[in-house]
Amino acid sequence: MSTVTVETPLASLLTNKRRVSALKALGVTMVGEALSYYPFRVTEPVPVRALSDVRFGEKMACPVVIRGVRVAPMSSRGSYRLEVLVDDTDFAREHGLAPAVANLVFFSHRKSYVDWMASRLITGMRIVIAGEPSVFNDRLQFTHPEVLTVAPDTPTPAPAQLAFDDASCAQATHARNTPARTLKYDVDSVAQGLARVCRPRPVYHANSRISSEHIHETILALLRMLAGEDPQTATIATATAADTAADEPAHSLWDEGERTRAALEVAIPDVLPEQVRAELHLMHRAQAFCAIHDPDAVADFRHAIQTMRYEEAFVCQCALLMARDAASASEAFRCDDVALRDDYIATLPFPLTNGQRQVIDAIGADMRADHPMQRLLQGEVGSGKTVVAVAAMLQAVGSGHQAVLVAPTQVLAEQHYQSISASVGTLGDDAPVLLLTGGMKLAARRRVLAKAASGEPCIVVATHAAFSKSFQAPNLALAVIDEQHRFGVEQRETLRGKSERDPHLLVMTATPIPRTAAMTWFGDLDISWLTELPGGRRPIRTFIVPEEDGKLMSDMFWHLRARIDAGERAYIVCPRIDVPEEDGTGADDDMQIVELGDDPDHPRPPLHSVTEIRGRLQSLPQFRGVVICTLTGRDDDATKQRVMEEFASGETPVMVATTVIEVGVDVPQASCIVIFDADRYGLSQLHQLRGRVGRGGTDAWAFLVSRAEPGTIAEERLQVIADSLDGADIAAKDLELRGAGDVLGDAQSGGKSSLRLLRVVKDAPMIADARERAQMLLDADPTLGGHVQLAGAVLDFTRGNEKFLTSN
Repeated sequence: MSTVTVETPLASLLTNKRRVSALKALGVTMVGEALSYYPFRVTEPVPVRALSDVRFGEKMACPVVIRGVRVAPMSSRGSYRLEVLVDDTDFAREHGLAPAVANLVFFSHRKSYVDWMASRLITGMRIVIAGEPSVFNDRLQFTHPEVLTVAPDTPTPAPAQLAFDDASCAQATHARNTPARTLKYDVDSVAQGLARVCRPRPVYHANSRISSEHIHETILALLRMLAGEDPQTATIATATAADTAADEPAHSLWDEGERTRAALEVAIPDVLPEQVRAELHLMHRAQAFCAIHDPDAVADFRHAIQTMRYEEAFVCQCALLMARDAASASEAFRCDDVALRDDYIATLPFPLTNGQRQVIDAIGADMRADHPMQRLLQGEVGSGKTVVAVAAMLQAVGSGHQAVLVAPTQVLAEQHYQSISASVGTLGDDAPVLLLTGGMKLAARRRVLAKAASGEPCIVVATHAAFSKSFQAPNLALAVIDEQHRFGVEQRETLRGKSERDPHLLVMTATPIPRTAAMTWFGDLDISWLTELPGGRRPIRTFIVPEEDGKLMSDMFWHLRARIDAGERAYIVCPRIDVPEEDGTGADDDMQIVELGDDPDHPRPPLHSVTEIRGRLQSLPQFRGVVICTLTGRDDDATKQRVMEEFASGETPVMVATTVIEVGVDVPQASCIVIFDADRYGLSQLHQLRGRVGRGGTDAWAFLVSRAEPGTIAEERLQVIADSLDGADIAAKDLELRGAGDVLGDAQSGGKSSLRLLRVVKDAPMIADARERAQMLLDADPTLGGHVQLAGAVLDFTRGNEKFLTSN
């Protein structure tokens, strides 16, 4: 028999191919992936008691026998009620107690559920129940208890059983149940059922193809195989492990003996250094997996989760610190001449903020070194990041080298090109500015590529074209990436191959990222924050507008008309381009739709679209005589440019758009933004959209039009935006309400990431501790040559998380 390892495919171990296929749909194909498919909660253990020994307010378990089943419709509520009469005569007599009876009650508005439950619970059947007792009409009652059916000594066909008391229902039910069938049972014995409900039991995210119980059963079998048991024996052992005497305490696989523990430690080697694990009193990795998937107590489960969570933090920080050390060991162009930079700052028509001055000085010091700078610049929308970037690029050009600024969209690249060209124009020919986009004519594109390839000092403003093979800049000293969340680590690395030496790297983002998240996802970068707004910018006033409030909606539109008549502009943002087809087309690809599941019984109304809202506005008296334009991600580059020019000039003072305007659109006259379906956006995206207005020193307003129900999480989230203008605080709250995966984007959610347990906000102290210990370890062992398992985990993390390490 071949040895089972964490790399062994499940298909070679499990004979049930349907289960293999169902697990594959969950992203589980190997033993290691099964072990790291963590349960989302664990049930609390409950004591076994007789019905005559109940304690109200405390959950309990008890083996009982069904004495009657009755199902009746509740016409007044449109739902159904299932009553099951049970007694514990056999169990009570075994323990010298008086037998008692109780009602098990189930309510549902779904007839199919009641029929299914009624077909499972047959008079005379033994079952194990677990739940909290109560009293109704002077009779002991359990409402919606957990029920495990116990197999009889010999299988019994299911008799026909009525689902309802009235004749019509009885006739239909009889026709349905007449063919005899063999019932399927949850457990083989009472002892097995009690062991299942009385011990803490992991609960997994499942689907229609595989249940949580079957996932649990499979993982336990895999653990036994790792402990050295034959696959067939392990499966049988798992199925019968709980089938012991009722009074015999069950225990985890880890506690079955020294031989089992030794085998598991070899099969699941520890990743954390022994010293770190001992100092923090963490479990061995193999013990942690046993305690997560087969816990003896809830405390063991929590201790194990804490162990694996710290392991994730430690591996993550080791990977980031090693990436940073590797970059700092390479050679970069020294940029010592700051004269051109200082001349530019002196010509600015406004004074720099203290924050801008400090960041420019820090960047200047980094660029004077002979190893590449790696810095993340995070700033509020409109905090002046572009000025800082231009100053850094002029330091590179003034020192005789090249600089490139990469923007995520052509509209933003062209805006950067125009604004930078105008601002450095007073410096003469010392700082030529070039534009490189995919939409350029071939002749113009070739001229720019030739200029860059010559190595002559210049500033290149580019889109994704900067990552193409045709772009070469052998004298490139600085790469500035605007809006980091639109680019991956692999694209950052591509720029490093464009030059004879590694360029200094400045990454900018206005996407709000909590400081703890920045430390986690950008641990390979030095981080600077711009928190001050330049002089003249006023705070944006934000209002939540319930869409059902007609008067408030009307007042909002009249306010927009007054601002338009005053020569200002207004954005109207919608989540969809047009009314969606059944296949879902029409959605804005840039929108991060948030579904928090406040009420699954009441589906959300359809999202508003650009075409719908434009037509609605044109019919309103508030917009009579006003020309309304639209802008979406489907428009080609030429159309986008024309629409933006007409909007900026005032020819079309109202723009109905998707979230394509989220990044980089800068129209100083824009003073109002209305965001429809605001309750369906991420908070960080709402904060970004809000930052499109108030950029010209005028008063500014943001209106969040919502259909959120009062008291829901969606309403709470909108209140966060209304109450705060601090992007970091907003992002932290967004993380609390939605989770890191959602806030940081699809590339960061679960499946492709090694971080399954680490919580960015709540685990901030753990991340800081892991970073400190990781740094100490790398100082003593830079290549992790003495920690082979940790080195492998770091390599796996780096390979699987290239996109994960960027924010979205």
